[in-house]
Amino acid sequence: MKILVTGGAGFIGSHVVRRLVMTYPEYHIYNLDALTYAGNLENLTDIDQAPNYTFLKADITDASHIQTLFETYRFDKVVHLAAESHVDRSIKDPLAFVRTNVIGTMNLLNACTSIWKEDTENNLFYHISTDEVYGSLGADGLFTEETSYSPNSPYAASKASSDHFVRAYGETYNFPFIISNCSNNYGPNHFPEKLIPLFINNILEMKPLPVYGDGNYTRDWLYVLDHAIAIDTILHKGKVGETYNIGGFNEWKNIDLVHLLCDMMDDTLSRKRGTSASLITYVKDRPGHDKRYAIDASKINKELGWKPSVTFEEGLKATIDWYLNNKTWLEQVTSGDYQDYYTKMYQS
Repeated sequence: MKILVTGGAGFIGSHVVRRLVMTYPEYHIYNLDALTYAGNLENLTDIDQAPNYTFLKADITDASHIQTLFETYRFDKVVHLAAESHVDRSIKDPLAFVRTNVIGTMNLLNACTSIWKEDTENNLFYHISTDEVYGSLGADGLFTEETSYSPNSPYAASKASSDHFVRAYGETYNFPFIISNCSNNYGPNHFPEKLIPLFINNILEMKPLPVYGDGNYTRDWLYVLDHAIAIDTILHKGKVGETYNIGGFNEWKNIDLVHLLCDMMDDTLSRKRGTSASLITYVKDRPGHDKRYAIDASKINKELGWKPSVTFEEGLKATIDWYLNNKTWLEQVTSGDYQDYYTKMYQS
């Protein structure tokens, strides 16, 4: 079995690659990544010499290169994680998200279609998406697999578009696909532009903690290792043509999460409680900011037997410990382009 994981050097992708390489020695796992700012092969140094692992440096926006790779390696299944994923960046440069998330996905679909032809019994295109395609919830309710799409940011719109193209290929070409839509992930190896790793790094350096608006935006949080297990489960047990929502049943308002993180960091660093919270700085809200996301993950639980394995507090403690034990990794990824971006986004 030859499985291609796109975006496998990124945050979620690296955990998926590691799990597949270590769990299934009879498979060969190909990790395709363009190694942009969020892709980091140091995320995978523990398995990079494994006999069933191969890294392929490639950009999914390069249709010719992608086609050549498919013709060369004849992948049986694709787990498609490669994407531009940061909402703030999508507001600054929407076309970059169209190129990667829409055109890149199309290039993969076309390559799969050309190689797999009509005999697709052992083939699968597993497309990883986001709960942000559903838009914003009010005070009540949950996103289900039947929720209508209503994206409110360029990032969400690009992911919604790619979801629609995957489904369209299923209908038009009898193409074997599965889609999953997941809530906010957190955990080790997360590039520090997203809330939790950004704030861990800023607390370490006693820098301001920039909270958008009033901080009362609600998100459903899922530990990345649990997401990797869910992806593995869907890859092996999911039904072709189905969508599965993956969530942690774990809603937190941003400001409450930040205060919990501050307290846990103060305790871990032996600082007086309130030291980190004093760094909280409210900044101008971003355009199109969705008020609340919350996933109903009952389908994957009932049909495939998956559920989160850790509480948020357990996962957050493990995440904090990982960053404190991997300060060299953190220092390396918070230099150069990221510092320029951080200045533009939060200090201008």
